[in-house]
Order: sequence, then structure tokens, then C-alpha cells
Amino acid sequence: MAVREAALRIEVMKRKERSPWGDAFRQLMLNKVAVGSGIFIILLTILAFVLAPYVLYPPKINPVTGRPDIPYDRQTLQDNYSPPGEKYPLGADALGRDVLIRTIYGARVSLSVAFVAATVSLIIGMAYGLVSGYIGGMVDNVMMRIVDLLYGFPFLIFVILLQVYFKALSRRGATGIAAPLIELDAKMGGMLFIFIALGALNWIGMARIARGQVLSYKEKEFVESARMVGASSARIIFRHLLPNILGPCIVYESLSIPGYIFTEAFLSFIGLGVTAPTPSWGIMINEGYRAMRSHAHVLWPPSLALTITTLAFNFLGDGLRDAFDPRMRGTF
Repeated sequence: MAVREAALRIEVMKRKERSPWGDAFRQLMLNKVAVGSGIFIILLTILAFVLAPYVLYPPKINPVTGRPDIPYDRQTLQDNYSPPGEKYPLGADALGRDVLIRTIYGARVSLSVAFVAATVSLIIGMAYGLVSGYIGGMVDNVMMRIVDLLYGFPFLIFVILLQVYFKALSRRGATGIAAPLIELDAKMGGMLFIFIALGALNWIGMARIARGQVLSYKEKEFVESARMVGASSARIIFRHLLPNILGPCIVYESLSIPGYIFTEAFLSFIGLGVTAPTPSWGIMINEGYRAMRSHAHVLWPPSLALTITTLAFNFLGDGLRDAFDPRMRGTF
């Protein structure tokens, strides 16, 4: 009897030590598809940002063009549309550039857009929703009407118009405040203006999610208790509300990442994305589909990379959603 009581006491202590984040992590580890997708994303990130400069080619090769830093001559032009082989594992494109190298470096653009756009949307939207939901009243009403107004803008058309303006500004040149931005965008291969265009409206969905979560939590007993003991509004927001709404917000943002990647690929496909010759899966697909009948090896590597990466983020987002849902406990 004493042994059983001791075992029950130990079990109760273990349960008290478990946190909601710990339970969510354990539930996520049971989802093999989500875990595999997360491992793939981590490995792709390490390969694209860390290992690519040291593993894929000698240091004297230009990472943007995938070829030596010398002008094209008659010999190098003979590599145009080279089929997969020992020299080029996945073949070469119309300019004789290694498709494998450009595909892996294209992952830098897609992953950068995914992480930066998701982070900006999460921070701005969650801060906006926290303030709106916690203050309430007229402030909440005005802030939400602003969000409704922004929802009325067609997102894709708005992003295209922004990119057209930024591209025209870059070609024409600018002075004053815009000049440093154009210079920085040129150094980043055209990614800065993509970050600005995608971050202009993507936070409004997150703001609504955060506001809804705050409205459901701010009348709970633990928040009322914090008010009764004299806790400040900042402490209630950051100590009590933010940890409780962070999980659903992260899940929502992880499910939005494939949309960011596809938007960047689409903009690059129509010539409004990154600046050539910066490798982008959208640019590579645009270049490859024109020769898909005779040189299909140029098209399928970036297409498969784009498809697999977006699926991986989708599976990971689904796994996170199930992990943070108490009703899904123990279903895997």
C-alpha cells in the first residue's frame, strides 16, 4: 500500500512538472510526418546557408552564377543545356550554369522570405492584436476598422504594384532617403523590397487571431487575480496573456509560410521578384518551362524543390496545430 502511494505521489509530481509547451512538444514528436518535415527544413536550411559555399564548389566559383568569375568564352558556351552527368549532376541551363548549385542557392531566397515574412507578421500582428484586444472599447473598434479597411485591398495586386514601383525606382535611381534602400536592395539581390511588399499586409490576419485569443483570455480568473493584486497592464500582457496566445499564433503563422514562398516564386516568375542573376526557384522555373520539351532537366529540379519545401512547411504546420490542440492528445 505504501509503495502504491509513493508511486502515485511520484506520478503526480511528474504531471505537475509538465508544461503546456512540454505537452505540445511530446505530441509533436508522435507525429512522424511533421517530425520528418521539420528535419527536412532544418537540413535544407543548413545546406543552403552554411554548407553550400564549402561543399558545392571551389571558392573561386561565383555563388550567384554558378560559374567561374571569368567572361563567357567559346568553351564555356558549349556547356549550354548540358544534360545531367559527372560535370553537372543535374545538368546546366541556357547559360551553362550548374542547375544543382542554383537550385540550392534558390533555397536561400525562399527560406529567407519564409522566415523573415513570418517573423515580421508574427511580431507586428501579435502586438497589434494584443493592444487592441486588451484595451477594448473605442480603441479596439478603431483598430479593427483599420484592419477591415486593409482587408479590402486585393493583396496580390497590391504586392505587384509595390514591386513595379520598387523596380522602376531601382532602374531610375533615387536620391535622399530612398537611395540607401535601393543600394541595400541591390546588395541583397532584390530581396529587401520583397520583404517590404510581403510585410505590408500579411500581419492583418495575425492581428485578428491575436485579438480573438486575448478577448477569450482577458476575462479568465488568472487575469482577474493579477488585476486584483495590482499587476500593471504591461505585466498582465507579457506575463499572463502573451504566453497563452503564443502557441495558436505560431501555428497560424507556420501554416501561412507556404503562401509566402509561393508568392515570392510567383513574383520572380513574372519578373517582379529578386533581381537576376540571383538564383530563385521562380526565375529558374520561368527559364526552364520555355525549354521543357527539349531540356526538361532545367525545369524539374526547382519545381520539385518548391513543391517539396511547401509541402514540408504544410505538414509541419499541421503537426503544430494538432500538438497545441488538447483534443488531439494521444491520437498518433
